[in-house]
Amino acid sequence: MTQLSPALQYTGRHAIAPVVSIIVPVYNEGESVIPLLQELLAVGDSMQVPFELVFADDGSTDDTLDILKRVVAEFPGVVKVVELRRNYGQTAAMAAGFAQAQGEIFVTLDGDLQNDPQDIPLLIRRLVETDCDMVVGWRQNRQDAVFSRKLPSYLANRLIGWMTGVKFRDYGCSLKVYKRELAQEMPLYGELHRFIPVLASMEGARIEQVPVHHRARQYGKSKYNLSRTFKVILDLGMLLFLTRFFSRPLHMFGRLGMSSLAAGIVILMYLAVEKLAFHLEIGSRPLLMLGMLLMITGIQLISTGLIAELQIRTYFESQQKPPYKIRKVHG
Repeated sequence: MTQLSPALQYTGRHAIAPVVSIIVPVYNEGESVIPLLQELLAVGDSMQVPFELVFADDGSTDDTLDILKRVVAEFPGVVKVVELRRNYGQTAAMAAGFAQAQGEIFVTLDGDLQNDPQDIPLLIRRLVETDCDMVVGWRQNRQDAVFSRKLPSYLANRLIGWMTGVKFRDYGCSLKVYKRELAQEMPLYGELHRFIPVLASMEGARIEQVPVHHRARQYGKSKYNLSRTFKVILDLGMLLFLTRFFSRPLHMFGRLGMSSLAAGIVILMYLAVEKLAFHLEIGSRPLLMLGMLLMITGIQLISTGLIAELQIRTYFESQQKPPYKIRKVHG
């Protein structure tokens, strides 16, 4: 079991009313926790504002949780640990950290020491100076394997930017800074932590991107591999629906339905002309079945769009939730 360093003593003030909440999702990072904690405490002290550290343990099976519990006892009021019942994934762990954080500014980073905590003050400074809602880190010199990590990440970044219209160089960097209200309004579930800049754009957020340092992994092994590519593609499809058609689903289903219905009508009219004008046999032709199928599919898609439209109206009206977000009222 990893031992706490005797020299690790926090001399700064307790974050009774934290201004900055640093949120770290962790899963089987027992060897990294103490070095990361030391760096975060040093950075927190240097900022000269009350802060808190929120570790969200995502069902670790090593000694990560035991170490974190002892850290909480050593630094009460500064370190908080959110223990999840099982391994839900990084997105859920991040959402749990957001729910428990109390600061006005949220900071997220990975627990594997690859993000450099020394970049945190720079990102916070940019957030405050530009009055934006979110600052995203960009790992310019990424210290990862080329074919298993860097190349898939590059292709995913290009694909996400092309399909969503939200252009960033690095969607996967966990080092980000948010205003509290934005972080707590974003719908985080599934594997959507990769698409946080896109989700923030859906909320009308103003986002900056800043180059940050990236370090090689020191302990353990990466939790990511090429198998997650399929999850990314599926989540991207759902995200496209949310970004473009969430408040107007009939526009999506209606377009598809009208196209299918129109194609079916054209096919059946063509067959009707052959039957009535040229007395050709059409009953056994596959084209007749295709025309009927397209018409029925079109009617079903339009009906689905109408039902979805009613559900969206119920969603907004039952919660008295307006279909817009106000950034600020002047005057």
